[in-house]
Amino acid sequence: MLTSPRRVLAILSPLACVLLLSTSAHAAPFTIHTTMFGSNVVPPNASPAVGSADVTVDGDSLLMSLTWSGLTGGPATAGHLHCCAPPGSAGLLAITFPGFPLATSGSYTHMFDMTDPAIYVANFRNTLGGGTAAGAEAALIAGMIGGLAYLDMPDAGFPTGEIRGQLGPVPEPATLTLVGLGLAGAAFGRSRRRESRP
Repeated sequence: MLTSPRRVLAILSPLACVLLLSTSAHAAPFTIHTTMFGSNVVPPNASPAVGSADVTVDGDSLLMSLTWSGLTGGPATAGHLHCCAPPGSAGLLAITFPGFPLATSGSYTHMFDMTDPAIYVANFRNTLGGGTAAGAEAALIAGMIGGLAYLDMPDAGFPTGEIRGQLGPVPEPATLTLVGLGLAGAAFGRSRRRESRP
């Protein structure tokens, strides 16, 4: 079941505002890694196929790099990037990968210019992007950072996707530092308690 546009906008609005108000958030490159399985598809399937992908955003460029093997439903008919839905639900098709190899195993690398309106599926660009490439780019980046974007690979046997991998979220460096300090403090506290025991 597709997530309603209002619900998606309610989820994305705070993230999009942060991205639009903070040029450093957009300027800082980030990479998200995901692993694709049949169990992540909606509805899940028992396919033994697997995939692995890295999505790198650097300025207005999006580098898609993925590999997959073992599709049982036939050769892939496409590769897709969807947004904006949490795991377990279906999002809008945002980008279809041009020149995607129609194979049961393979790899794919492509650099997208996110300022080009032609890379976005019209429904995504109009529904979540306000009809512009800039709006679609902001929604897609917010979705990826917020864990609301995913990749999938459909084929004849699994037309809604044989394997899927959720993207994000991307922790900010300050968040990682705080988590690291918290873990270090907890470890230090445990070691001090052990030392003080008779």
